Amino acid sequence: MTQELTARSIADHAESLRRGEYSAAELTRAYLERIEAQDKALHCYLTVTPDLALSAAAESDKRRAAGESRGALDGIPFALKDNICTAGIPTTCASRMLEGYRPPYNAHVTERLLAQGAVLLGKLNMDEFAMGSTTETSAMGLTRNPLDMTRTPGGSSGGSAAAVAAGLAAFTLGSDTGGSVRQPAAFCGAVGMKPTWGCVSRYGLIAFAPSLEQIGPLTRTVGDNALVLSALAGHDPKDATSDSAPRPDYTVAPGSDLRGLRIGVARQSFSEAVSPDVRAAMARAVEALRSLGAETVEVSLPCPDAALAAYYVLSAAEASSNLARFDGVRYGHRTEAYDTVEELYCRSRTEGFGAEVKRRILLGTFALSAGFSEQYYQKAQGIRALVRAELARILAECDLMLLPTAPTVAFPLGQKRNDPTELYAGDLFSVPANVAGLPALSLPFGKGEGGMPVGLQLMGAPHGEPLLYRVGGALESLEGGARV
Repeated sequence: MTQELTARSIADHAESLRRGEYSAAELTRAYLERIEAQDKALHCYLTVTPDLALSAAAESDKRRAAGESRGALDGIPFALKDNICTAGIPTTCASRMLEGYRPPYNAHVTERLLAQGAVLLGKLNMDEFAMGSTTETSAMGLTRNPLDMTRTPGGSSGGSAAAVAAGLAAFTLGSDTGGSVRQPAAFCGAVGMKPTWGCVSRYGLIAFAPSLEQIGPLTRTVGDNALVLSALAGHDPKDATSDSAPRPDYTVAPGSDLRGLRIGVARQSFSEAVSPDVRAAMARAVEALRSLGAETVEVSLPCPDAALAAYYVLSAAEASSNLARFDGVRYGHRTEAYDTVEELYCRSRTEGFGAEVKRRILLGTFALSAGFSEQYYQKAQGIRALVRAELARILAECDLMLLPTAPTVAFPLGQKRNDPTELYAGDLFSVPANVAGLPALSLPFGKGEGGMPVGLQLMGAPHGEPLLYRVGGALESLEGGARV
């Protein structure tokens, strides 16, 4: 019964709870039992909160019995990436620097979900401070892909994607700075959305690179994803970057008629940098879209190699600035042995941060340093402006773009651990949406090497999420689509 329940969609759960087929408490216990049985091997969770979850589920059942249900997410168990603040519950960013930290407040997205009656199961593993693509940089130990335990679940939201794929939560939230929701969703066969920049409040998200990152949902289906984004999106006065524009209806019925749509297909999707199985999935998707009435045209990603390099300069520069606060005095781990203030800073940060975080802090500090800022940081900002302008031009001529989420399917754990540049190259197709602040949806479409899911990506104009969900739902409904 547990496995059957935890394999269902949010929409199915909401309807069953409404009909009284099972209670929120029974549903929550099913997820907790599955976490207990499966997560020792997978290591998706860093913290599980069973008492809080069961208490929240009981309250949900009381509301429903009184005819006061708060909507489709009332009683639905979920989990959060461990860089999203939860009052009184550890929030560590999977780093020794924040080990044991319990925030005194909730993130805005946490508050929104709890206010709608969703049931928090716990906090999920991630690459340290969201810096990584495999969840192997976590100071708390790596997460495994539930579809093949020898492979990475992706990153940095690897625990979030793996938990959805393994049925350890009905939905999860991750953060996406350069693909960190979409790439693990692709590797684990889940659906992941990086919303328009400013669409979802980042208040309470421990910052990596604020001009690039967004919180986004990971789910089993496209419809579920739209449902969760509807709960998250909205203006937040506590986030100065929060967009005050009215939010559209994300839960538009997908349908199967795409006539009148013009879809740009990125030429780079068929290059030698992309594995044969991903190229084949792209070709099938193009034919599927045409069969549904859409017109497809070839477009080109703007200066892809330069955009990727610019992303790593910009994100590292922002990381260097944001993580300066973790010095052993104001925030974070404090070394026990020091004689001077300089030793306190140096030893605290040396002990608290892992290798990948140190690498990016050094890169960002160098890019911002006197004599090099114009050569690196300012030049990267110029490339960012070019990418934004060119993508705006393409999306003025096309309704949306189709491209891979990642160049390959999930690869073996440890395979790329010692070659950071090879890992960075895997972000080729995901970083443009972050650089330009555009929405992008990853969904599984067929299988590749080793039977692993292939993730394809739909990218649209600002606040174009409803169209992405409509087209994504149409692709999902076809035989080529896949669900975890």
